Amino acid sequence: MTTCIAVLGLGEAGSEIARDLVAAGADVRGYDPLGISVDGVAARGNEADAVADADLVLSVNSSHDAMTALANALPGLRAGTLWADLNTASPGLKAALAERAGERGVPVVDVALMSPVPGKGLRTPMLVSGEAAGRYAELLAGLGADVDVEPGPVGTAMSRKLLRSVFYKGLAAAVVEALRGAEAAGCADWLRGNIAAELAGFDERTVDRLVDGTRVHARRRADEMAAATEQLHELGVPARVAPAARDLLVELRDAAPGEST
Repeated sequence: MTTCIAVLGLGEAGSEIARDLVAAGADVRGYDPLGISVDGVAARGNEADAVADADLVLSVNSSHDAMTALANALPGLRAGTLWADLNTASPGLKAALAERAGERGVPVVDVALMSPVPGKGLRTPMLVSGEAAGRYAELLAGLGADVDVEPGPVGTAMSRKLLRSVFYKGLAAAVVEALRGAEAAGCADWLRGNIAAELAGFDERTVDRLVDGTRVHARRRADEMAAATEQLHELGVPARVAPAARDLLVELRDAAPGEST
């Protein structure tokens, strides 16, 4: 039996996923408020029309539009249709979607896309949570998707992704800010090589040293990051990550009885 899937949001991510679903043999219909069309995807005039006969709905619009998409689709949703929210939204919003859809007998799963979709499409690693997560994995894995189930309620998968984002996007921001300063100071090549060498040696023990060292040496490191912030200002480089690190270290310093040298 052919799986009928509705894709709401046919932008960069939604269009690639929808295209791969069609290629995998799914019966796909879609709706995008900007009128975007994808070859092989039956265009529908609104969310309610798109989901009317679907077994599975993929909401791939944005965190700002996630609740609106569900509200607009509700008149056309059948009880038992599986609603999958693939938007990068807070766990609280994911839970709110599940509560609202549950009033109509529509189960919701929380899907975290764990890498950029362009170039991967349906093969983008997905982490899914919620009571119907197993059903989602079964439906999409049969079409070639890369899906892992994370035990727990709706919002659990996204919580994992966002906590990782604090590190990964925070690291990227720190690298950008540091290199801007290095360019202004005339040593960008040196710092780029230094960063690359440091990252190449990271393992779990490095994580332990970072956490433990930050707490033990918070007083000295707070002074160091205060100086780093001052240097960026002297170089005419906007400082955001450096003062944030300084403030965290000050907080740890003031909460600790003392510091090793």
